[in-house]
Amino acid sequence: MSAPPAPPPALAYRGCCAGYAAGPVVRDVDLEVAPGECVALLGPNGAGKTTLVRAALGLARVHAGHLDVLGHRHDRLPAGAGLGYVPQRHTVATTVPATAAEVVAGGRLGGTGPLRRLVPAQRRRDRAAVLDALDLVGLRARARTPLAELSGGQQRRVLLARALAGDPRLLLLDEPTAGVDAAAARAVAAVLREQLDAGTAVVLVTHETAALAPVLHRVVRVEGGCACEQRGRVAAGA
Repeated sequence: MSAPPAPPPALAYRGCCAGYAAGPVVRDVDLEVAPGECVALLGPNGAGKTTLVRAALGLARVHAGHLDVLGHRHDRLPAGAGLGYVPQRHTVATTVPATAAEVVAGGRLGGTGPLRRLVPAQRRRDRAAVLDALDLVGLRARARTPLAELSGGQQRRVLLARALAGDPRLLLLDEPTAGVDAAAARAVAAVLREQLDAGTAVVLVTHETAALAPVLHRVVRVEGGCACEQRGRVAAGA
C-alpha cells in the first residue's frame, strides 16, 4: 500500500521577489513552510523580513515569482481561509477603549457577512471561541479588562489570542516577544507549541531566537534582499 501524499506547504515562496511600488525589497526567495513547522525569519532592520510576511498577507506586492498561501495563490486567498496574524505594534490601547475580549473577537470576523451577530447560534460560537482563545494564552480571567490596563506582555498575548480565535492553519507573527519579559515570552512559546502540535504552521519575524528556540524548527537569515536557511542546530542565543 502506497503512503498517502504529503500535505501541501502552508506557505511557499518560489523565486519570489516582493516589495512595494518603488520596487522589490527581497529577491528570488525560495522557501516552503510545512504544516506543523515553525520557521524564524532572522536578520537586521530593513532586511526584508517583514516584507515577506506582508506579501503573504497581501500588504506587499509580489513583483515576480510565485507565492502560495494555504494552497492558494497569494492574491486569491479566500476570506476565512485560516490565516492568523500578530503585528509587531498595535494602537488599540490608545485609540479604542476596548476590553481584551472585544479585541479578541475581531479575530472571528474574517470570512463572515455583516449579519453574523444576528444569528444566535453564531454569537454563541463566537463567544466560546473568544474565551477559549483567551484561555489558551492564560488571560481568560482578564476578558473584561480594558486593553490599556494590561501590561505589555499581556497585550501581546491578547493579540495572539485574536489570531488564534479564527482557528488559523498558518500563523504569521512579527516580533512576538519584543519588549516583553521572560515569563511572557515563555507563555507565548507554550501557546505556539500547542498550535504546532495541532498542525498549525508558524512563521515569525525576530531579531533573536533565544526566547522561542524550544519551538523553532528552522531559522532563515534575511539580509540584503536575500534569504537563506541558517544551517545547524537552532541555538538559544542565536
